[in-house]
Amino acid sequence: MRQRFGRVRAVLTVLLAAGALAGGAVAGGGSAAVSADVLRTGRAAPTASGVTYTQFSMAVPRGIARGHLLTVDLARPDVSVDLLYAGAVGARKAVSAMADAQGAVAGVNGDFFNITEDQHPGVEPTGASDGPAITSGRQLKSAVPDGQRFGPALPPGTTAEDVIAVGPDRRAHLDRLSLRGSVATPDGRLPLRGLNLYALPVDGIGAYTPEWGTTSRVRATCGTDTDRAAPCSEDTTEVTVRDGRVEKVADVPGRGGVPEGATVLVGREEGARQLRKLSVGERVRITDRLVGQRPGPARFAVGGFPVLRDGAPLPGLDTVASAVRTAAGVGADGRVLYLLALDGTKGNAGLTIDELAGLLTRIGARDAVNLDGGGSSTLVLREPGSGAATVRNHPSGGAERPVPNGIGIFARQL
Repeated sequence: MRQRFGRVRAVLTVLLAAGALAGGAVAGGGSAAVSADVLRTGRAAPTASGVTYTQFSMAVPRGIARGHLLTVDLARPDVSVDLLYAGAVGARKAVSAMADAQGAVAGVNGDFFNITEDQHPGVEPTGASDGPAITSGRQLKSAVPDGQRFGPALPPGTTAEDVIAVGPDRRAHLDRLSLRGSVATPDGRLPLRGLNLYALPVDGIGAYTPEWGTTSRVRATCGTDTDRAAPCSEDTTEVTVRDGRVEKVADVPGRGGVPEGATVLVGREEGARQLRKLSVGERVRITDRLVGQRPGPARFAVGGFPVLRDGAPLPGLDTVASAVRTAAGVGADGRVLYLLALDGTKGNAGLTIDELAGLLTRIGARDAVNLDGGGSSTLVLREPGSGAATVRNHPSGGAERPVPNGIGIFARQL
């Protein structure tokens, strides 16, 4: 494996060198007049066991996009991947702070998230992410309806349930995680439509656990499945269940932490009407499970929409909108993980989603997802001998943006 991984690094170092013109520069250097679609990479520097860091530049019609790449050898037993997160679903922190708190040697930002509520004045933004999230085998949340997502339009055939994941076999892969759950009441079984998410499906019931945090749950009843800006529902109910019994029934969603041993159920429209039938003291049994398309539970998962499958870009990828991007790719039958973030310094070009897919193919990925970009794009790295992770790219906002989650790499430092 070490020999094969060395060949991967070598390919990255010399990739398309014949097409690069003299005087060009890698990320962070001066600009060069190069033809479109020329990719140049710098020397791949080992930074931890099984982890290398590379800078790259790519010429596109609008100029030169510069970025930073982590190549991770998942075949090594001392290398692992897990979710970076702020300690609660409805919370945000800088990627470097999350990496330091969890002991990661490197990482990038993760999923798009509920960053603002300009469309619903007076409603608190939750900071929660769009898609499913799993950390260390523990499910944190399910996906919002596609029409409630923050982020660019989904490519055809993709959904907010799409993730990049790592299973018990330690191989990275793309998957789709759906929620299977129910609320068993004295009058029958009700479908559970959400877990710790900022937007419930119309007529749905969602469960909120201590993992949600202290953020208000009102946002869960705003918008519709197809229109994020639609007004908040006026027909809502919140039920607190502790130790299997109804403890409290309220007309509106609340805020504040959910106590250990308790679950808060929030319903809208028909879901609210069903929850209103419950009385204090009645028995309620809540079940919830994220189910993927692959056998076995994921050990790690974070939301992101696919741009590359089986070595080919997905059809219908956007070829117009250019932006700073973060992405995660999978190669070598799931044994190699690629994490990249573009540099947001003024004067650097962004990439379209279609260009991003092409870039991921050329660095060796067979499957890949697009993650949150723009001011969220962040790649951090802990240098050998250092006790703290530092930001290697330049976020377009001038500083790290607090985000809900990220992909963390855990390995032995050199």
